Amino acid sequence: GIHICKSMLAYQKWGNGETPESSGLKGDFFVGKYYVLFGNKAKENPDLEKEAQELLQKWEDGDKEVISLWEKMNSWSIKGMNETFAKLKYKTEKDYLESDIYLDGKKLILDGLKKGILKKDEDGNICADLEEYGLSKKVVLRADGTTIYSTQDIALAYHKYKDFKFDRSLYLIGTEQNFYLQQIFKIMEVLGFEWGKYCEHVKSGMIYLPSGRMKSREGTIVDADELIDELVNLARENVKERYDNISEEEIEKRSRIIGLGAMRFFFLKFDPARDFVFNPKESISFEGETGPYVQYTHARICSIMRKAGKNVSADVDLSLLKTEEESKIISHLEKYGQHVLEAANMCSPAKITRYLLDLCQLYNEYYHRHKVNSDDENLTKARLYLCECVRIVIKDGLDLLVIDAPEVM
Repeated sequence: GIHICKSMLAYQKWGNGETPESSGLKGDFFVGKYYVLFGNKAKENPDLEKEAQELLQKWEDGDKEVISLWEKMNSWSIKGMNETFAKLKYKTEKDYLESDIYLDGKKLILDGLKKGILKKDEDGNICADLEEYGLSKKVVLRADGTTIYSTQDIALAYHKYKDFKFDRSLYLIGTEQNFYLQQIFKIMEVLGFEWGKYCEHVKSGMIYLPSGRMKSREGTIVDADELIDELVNLARENVKERYDNISEEEIEKRSRIIGLGAMRFFFLKFDPARDFVFNPKESISFEGETGPYVQYTHARICSIMRKAGKNVSADVDLSLLKTEEESKIISHLEKYGQHVLEAANMCSPAKITRYLLDLCQLYNEYYHRHKVNSDDENLTKARLYLCECVRIVIKDGLDLLVIDAPEVM
């Protein structure tokens, strides 16, 4: 697309053979640097926009020199992104590259034009007239034959259905793209693809910071890598304050588990469509509605089990668990499956984060009011079993959120 062509043009003009290795930047940051450079230079020389468009045309025409540069910069970008995905334990079943499918998008559009479903506007662009659906007209292919986002998005949906025969396809994309996606889904139906109605926009809100933005190379965005490093560093300070007798290696391990868990939990505790302010220092706290609070509760139960030194058995007398706090915990545990199902159906992990926070609050109130180890051995066994049930559910919930459940903090 035009964006990578802008980076390529800037690199051609001002790169001087620089590489990610020689610059000390991750591959995606390196390519991004030249995208920003293009933007700055284009303010001084608007003709660069035309040159970038010409470069895109050469790419689509298969120009060998342009393709070679594109492959190199693409590989740098993908390598950098995969490093970030690895940190976040982010996995995909299949990756789709626009460059692999865009021609299929053009074919689908041209077939629609041939059948009279799509029309050309006065400028020669191919459009879908969706006014009868209250969605206005939408350009799906430029007059010069180059593709745009809508071309690729139609091709992507086509390939996803061909590969997976989905009965539900979720698009986790910014709320501001709602109208655009309504158009794309309707275009698929108009083109005769019934599965267009199975596509669903899971609206994603904007994330702000207390200062509006964090320090970054561009000064206007926050890189995921910088956010991860910020959280891990904050977690490291927290761990060092709490524990002065553990190795540097252990400090680093715990800092990464807590930092990544704090970030992911804070992001997921809000409804996906809601805008919110992400406060790094608040998210890393061991108290309050945070990931570390849930992780710490899990670690506390693990500590109780280690100190008890007993094997937990389900063969206990549950009738001994009759305090008000125990009844509340048991009642809450029983609802776990229902909350997971609601989270899945509503595409809202916040249902699970809320459940875990409530469970941890109930457990910690119980822990502060009642001794797990009592003089009555049967009661102790029953309470240890209850603790283990809470631990299992906390770990399972964190697993669903792709957050580690540490045995020590």
